[in-house]
Amino acid sequence: MTEALPVTDSPDLETTHTSDDTFQLREIQLAFRNRGIPAEGLRLPITPTGMHYLLNHFDIPYVDAAAWKLTIGGRVGTPLSLDLDDLRRRPAVTFPVTFECAGNGRVFAKPRPVNQPWLHGAVSTAEWTGTPLGPILEEAGLADSAREVLFTGLDRGIQFDVDQYYQRSLTVAEAMRDEVILAYEMNGAPLEPQHGFPLRLVVPGWYGMTNVKWLDRIEVIDEAFDGVQMQFYRETSGPEDVGAPVETMKVRALMAPPGIVDFPSLQRRVEAGSVTLVGRAWAGRSQVARVEVSTDDGASWHDAVLDDPIGPYAWRGWRYEWHATQGEHMLCTRATDSEGNVQPPEPVWSYYGVGNNGMARQPVIVV
Repeated sequence: MTEALPVTDSPDLETTHTSDDTFQLREIQLAFRNRGIPAEGLRLPITPTGMHYLLNHFDIPYVDAAAWKLTIGGRVGTPLSLDLDDLRRRPAVTFPVTFECAGNGRVFAKPRPVNQPWLHGAVSTAEWTGTPLGPILEEAGLADSAREVLFTGLDRGIQFDVDQYYQRSLTVAEAMRDEVILAYEMNGAPLEPQHGFPLRLVVPGWYGMTNVKWLDRIEVIDEAFDGVQMQFYRETSGPEDVGAPVETMKVRALMAPPGIVDFPSLQRRVEAGSVTLVGRAWAGRSQVARVEVSTDDGASWHDAVLDDPIGPYAWRGWRYEWHATQGEHMLCTRATDSEGNVQPPEPVWSYYGVGNNGMARQPVIVV
C-alpha cells in the first residue's frame, strides 16, 4: 500500500508552499536548470530537439556508450545483458509522442508549491526511435509471480531525504503494450545527454516522469514498487493524504502567442483585422475531439478547426480565424477529449502541483 511521504523539519521543495508571487532563489535556479518549450514552438508539429522541454531531477550522468549495458533481471527465467548494438539490431519503430511534465502549469496553483516553476511550457512532441520492450521481456521469460516492471536510471540524487537512483515502475500489462519502447534516437539522431543518452523508456500517453532516462537496468518484481518517484507523482491534498496516482495525460490545449512581443514585458500586440490563431491539443491515451477558442475570457466560445492527427499519441494542431477589434482582449482555449472530458477553467489544486490541466489565458492588445 502506498504511504504518504514524510514531512521533515529541513527546508524541502516539495513541502513548502507560498501565496506570494515573488519567486524564491531555488525556484529560479530550477528554472535555469530546466526549460519549457518557447510558446511559439507550438506552431510546429514536431518540436526540434533544442526546443523540447526539459526536466531533470538530478545530475545528468556521464555515460560511456562503449562500456554501457542494459540488464534485464528479477523474476525472469533468462536474465539479459544488452549493449546499444544489441538493441539497434532488433526491430525498430519510429513515431511521434507528446511528452508533458505532470507539473505543467504549477505556478498558477494557489498557494503555489515551491518547486520547478512551470508555466505552460512543459510540453513538446518529438519523433522517437527504438525497439519495443514487450519482445525483450518475453525473451527474458516472465515468472508467473511477475507483477510490475521496475526501471532504474543512472541519475542519482536526494529527494525527501532519500538517497536514490531515479526509479519508476509499470504494471506488467502496461509494460507489454506494443507502443512502449526503449528509445535510442530522438528526431532522427542519437539521444542527447540531457534527454537520456544512450537509452530511455518511452511510454506514450503517460506524463513525462514515466519515461525514465539513462536506463541502467530493468527488473521484473513480484510486488508493487513504492519508491519516492511513485509517491511524489500523486494528486494529494497534503502530506498525510495518499491521494491518487498521476498516470496518463489529461486533455489540454495551448495557443501559440499571436502578433508580436514587447520586450522585456512580453506583452503581445496584434494588428486589427483577420488573425489566424493556432495551437496544439493533446489527451494522453484518448483522442482530441474538440478545441474551442474564446477571445473574451470565456464569456463566449467558438469551435476551432482541427488539423489531421500526426499520430495516436501526438498532439493535434488547431486553428481559428479571429476578427480582431481594437482594444484589450483575453484569449483562451480549451479542449475536449473523446471520452467527454473538458479542460477546467482553473487549475485543480494538489499538494505537489501535479496533474492539473487548467485553462491557459493569453492577454493581447489589438492596435
